[in-house]
Amino acid sequence: MMEKETPRMGTPNTERNPFGDDRITPAASLRGPSNPFASPEISRPASSYADSSAMEQVPVERGQRYFHSRRVKKGEVEKPWLQKKDPKEKWVTILPVIGIFLGLGISGVLVWDGLRSVVKHNYCMVLQEDWSNGFNKEVWTKEVQVGGFGNGEFEQTTATDENVYIENGHLFIKPTLQDASLIEKDSMIDLLADGTCTSNQPSDCIAATNTTTGNATIVPPTKSGRIITKNGPATIKYGRVEVTAKLPQGDWLWPAIWMMPVEDKYGVWPRSGEIDIMESRGNNHTYGQGGNNIVSSALHWGPNQANDAWWRTNVKRPSLHTTYSAGFNTFGLEWSQKYLFTYVNSRLLQVLYTNFDQPLWQRGNFPNADSNGTRIEDPWTQTGDFSAPFDQKFYLILNVAVGGTNGWFEDGASGKPWLDNSPNAKKDFWQSQNSWFPTWTSPAMEVSKVMMWQQCDGGEL
Repeated sequence: MMEKETPRMGTPNTERNPFGDDRITPAASLRGPSNPFASPEISRPASSYADSSAMEQVPVERGQRYFHSRRVKKGEVEKPWLQKKDPKEKWVTILPVIGIFLGLGISGVLVWDGLRSVVKHNYCMVLQEDWSNGFNKEVWTKEVQVGGFGNGEFEQTTATDENVYIENGHLFIKPTLQDASLIEKDSMIDLLADGTCTSNQPSDCIAATNTTTGNATIVPPTKSGRIITKNGPATIKYGRVEVTAKLPQGDWLWPAIWMMPVEDKYGVWPRSGEIDIMESRGNNHTYGQGGNNIVSSALHWGPNQANDAWWRTNVKRPSLHTTYSAGFNTFGLEWSQKYLFTYVNSRLLQVLYTNFDQPLWQRGNFPNADSNGTRIEDPWTQTGDFSAPFDQKFYLILNVAVGGTNGWFEDGASGKPWLDNSPNAKKDFWQSQNSWFPTWTSPAMEVSKVMMWQQCDGGEL
């Protein structure tokens, strides 16, 4: 009896279907070993153990071949985790949703509370000035002085059209050079004699050039303009102010939009306060303290000049990729018995914000006595009004100053050609005009509109 032939080593078991299904017919076993991972479109070369002629005669059924684990029987679920869910799994979705709705609810309450707490005042128009009727002398007064307005400024302010004028529907306040003949030889400017001085102090109205003394004094080396609403109807106690203006360009120019009290209710400056809506410098952006790319707002308040607490209420705002002399901007103030803030172009773009939620005397932390031992008294708290001294009528001032000796231009910085404490400060400035006058490419402050509103809901009384 013949022994049963043993399959050769290495010969595939063609009777076995590794996929456990009928995708490969028994006829296909004639081809030799099958590759379950081969693409159905590509035929494997004939096995050396099969008859190639038989391969050509027997058709091979081809189907898609998917991997199927031998451990999972046909028909069993291959993803059992889908059949049994963790009861805690739902909180993965529920908790974030609850958090989102809770956050939205809290945000809504905060927004509502913020809007509810904002004081909405009623305002009455006091001044709407667009210069369409020229320079209105019933509202505006041109100040005429030579004393430097307490800052040692280098300009003589005039009432002429040279320095303050209307052109193309806009107001211009333009600094110019002084008549050289008044500086190069002995001379005098006496505004009391000609009756044009707007001050009753001789130091504000008389200036002289004396070339014979060791420290030669000179009259103001420049001229400029300064206009105020003090003598007209445009004064307010609480309210709003907006001035739309383009600032000047030129070294050592000092444009300002600010307010002073109509009466010194609490005494001389700074006891009765000062509101600086906007101050800037005409120097370019390279100036160390900030040129015409920076504006600042400040409140001046204190029991005496040596204790002016302006530095506690002073904020700067840079321009965004431009300068304030490149175009028009609106410089604004909103002021009430509870707060005061300034802004540029929008009430949302605030510069300085001050809450009157405590007495300014307390906020200033002033000493009990000055350097010579004189007792310093609190001028405001007894009024019971936390906004004092900013609880009285103020008037508006628009001006362009030149230079000064009060520190607005820092000594020894950015090529400043004079020293504040020098008796020759104005002369040194005049003699260096070859360096600064060529920079006065656009020296005027150009004003297109001025708006003033009085708060008129009763809270201003």
